[in-house]
This record gives sequence, C-alpha cells and structure tokens, in this order.
Amino acid sequence: MSGFAAGPDPGSVHLWFCPNETLEEPLAETLAEHWLDEHEHDVARRFMFPRDRRQYLVAHVLVRRVLSLVTGVPEAEAAIWRSSRGRPFLRSAFGDGPGRPVPDFNLSHAHGHNVVAVGHGRRVGVDVERTDRAAERGLDWIVQSYSCEERARLAELPPGRQRDRATLRLWTLKEAYAKARGLGLGLPFDSFAFELADDRGVLRFRPPDDDTAERWTFVELQPRPEVLVSLAVERGREDSGPARRLFVHDGFPWGRPTPRELPLPVPHRSPPAPAGLAGRSD
Repeated sequence: MSGFAAGPDPGSVHLWFCPNETLEEPLAETLAEHWLDEHEHDVARRFMFPRDRRQYLVAHVLVRRVLSLVTGVPEAEAAIWRSSRGRPFLRSAFGDGPGRPVPDFNLSHAHGHNVVAVGHGRRVGVDVERTDRAAERGLDWIVQSYSCEERARLAELPPGRQRDRATLRLWTLKEAYAKARGLGLGLPFDSFAFELADDRGVLRFRPPDDDTAERWTFVELQPRPEVLVSLAVERGREDSGPARRLFVHDGFPWGRPTPRELPLPVPHRSPPAPAGLAGRSD
C-alpha cells in the first residue's frame, strides 16, 4: 500500500470507499465487539433500527481497520479522542517529530456507503451522498442554506436531474470542508461558496472570512454510478507542502491491494468577491 510501507507520506492522502455489503453482518458484529471502545458501543446500543446500527458498526470497524494499517497499532488499541463538536482525532501512535506527522482522519457514511480519508500533517474532511437523495424529500431545504451566488447559479440550471446533481455536489463539498475545519454544521453554509465545473471539480472557492482559499484542495469522486464523494484536503505544514497524490481504495481493507492513484489539484486561489453578493446572506 503506497505511502504506508515506509511510514506515513506527507505528500499523499488515502481514501477508502466501503459499501456495507462488503462486510457480512455477523462478521461486522464480531469485529465491532472486539474492536470498538466503550463510547462506540454505547452509541451502537442506542440505534432503534437494525439498518442504522449496521451502518454505524461497519463504518467504525472500517475506521479502526484503516487506522491500524496506517499506524501499526492494533484495531482495539487505537485511542480515539473527540472534540467538543464531536470530531474524532487519533492520539499519536508515533509522535509528531520531524518526518513523522500525526495522521488526521475523517469518516462519512450514508445509505449503506462508508468513506474514510486519512492525511498526514494536514486536516482532511470527507462526505458521501447518494444521487437519488432528491427523490426522497426534495432539495429545496438544502438550497436555502447556500450562499447567494450558489443559489443564483443553481437557479440558472434546468429543474430536474442536472440541478439536483449540482445541489448535492455543493452539499458534499460543503460538508467535507466544514468537517475538515472541525466545525460541522456549526459553520454557516452561506458563509463560503464553491463554483463547480460542469461535470466534476471545483473551479473557484470563496472561503469564510476566517480562512483562505490557498489553504485547501477539493476533489470530487464517483466510486459508484449512484454515489458522490467529496474530499477536502488542507495544504498542511510549511515543511511538508501541499499533498500531491490521492490513493483510492475500494472495499474493506483486509489486505493491502494496490489502490488507484490520482493527482491532487493544486490549492485554490481566493477569487474576487462577487459584486453585490459578498458578505450577504438572506
């Protein structure tokens, strides 16, 4: 597995995509029993519906397996801390010395799909959504939380599949960025904006007032025809520079299969504030 054999590689980010069905339910239950900590067991006991419990167990078993591959620490021994906003952090397994950056990780799971991203010496955030989400309850309530310029661009698209897809692309990008920042839904989604390329990719990023566009890189992936994944990658420490490579892994990582390697875009530059829109929300 590139980037891990000789220790963490600050120039790379790894992402694992794992649908629930890649881990049979009895096996997920057994692994969870042995690997999860008391906090995770407590959360799992609160789920009312079996499908939600299964989603949680597969996702968190995946996290612990990935962290074991990254650090060499057994799955049950990984010390995971959580911020006041609920963002998980891994306590350093090998110290934060020169050339040994602390791994940062982020998890997203929805509708039977799980994604884990790992970076070294930099923050990462990830989000996953199904493209058929619009059919369940509509997307108008999501659009209301977007910035003025994003809403204006969406209004220019024809109603239906094209507009719904762009709406969900923006949502996953916003979630990934907010999670990388460690703020989640505590960061108002109208305080920053993305301009999308037609099919995939971010053309421009307008950050909140307390951040800079140059600090971030964004990637959009579609690991299955019906699944969207967005990844936010921080530039990181000055001694490591921006990450250049993304390794995408598919399925539950029992072994070390060869991942798909993709180049990471360069960090964005701050665009000029759009006339009449900057700093507004309504």
